[in-house]
Amino acid sequence: MPATTLDATTALVLIDLQKGIAGLPVAPLPSAEVIEQGTRLAAAFRARGLPVVLVNVTGGAPGRTQAPRPAGSPPADWAELVPELDRQPGDILVTKQQWGAFHGTDLDLELRRRGVTQIVLAGIATSIGVESTARAAHEHGYHVTLATDAMTDLDADAHRNSLEKIFPRLGETGTTAEILGLLG
Repeated sequence: MPATTLDATTALVLIDLQKGIAGLPVAPLPSAEVIEQGTRLAAAFRARGLPVVLVNVTGGAPGRTQAPRPAGSPPADWAELVPELDRQPGDILVTKQQWGAFHGTDLDLELRRRGVTQIVLAGIATSIGVESTARAAHEHGYHVTLATDAMTDLDADAHRNSLEKIFPRLGETGTTAEILGLLG
């Protein structure tokens, strides 16, 4: 379902737009394009006095996985947000240790304190951090809108699956331009 409306108390949540992840090979959109769209959304939300949540990841869940984990330690600046986001003092920073931004963080508390009823989501990677956060937001009762041209993935097929199969069950989707139009 295309994005139809934004609640008066909508927050923008940008997932993992940080140096270490933005530098990974992604598809179908390049990281620079996703960052540009995320920056446009953040500026518009700030201009309207709406919450902007910047999420980064500094670890991973400890359970066993079949997929190998990266060896060694990441570079010192790996978790730093990309400077293009122009982090502002009023922005909410959430640092997570797993894929989704809700589990083990105070994101839900921060949003509820501000009366947020809807979130607009974007970031990297579509099928991992964005999808996990969208699932949890939906389960927490938030209206969810996903900015389709402000996200990309490590795998183009996984990105497409999230957009076509998963996101329609969790909320509404729209382009950055469509979402900016709904902001008015």
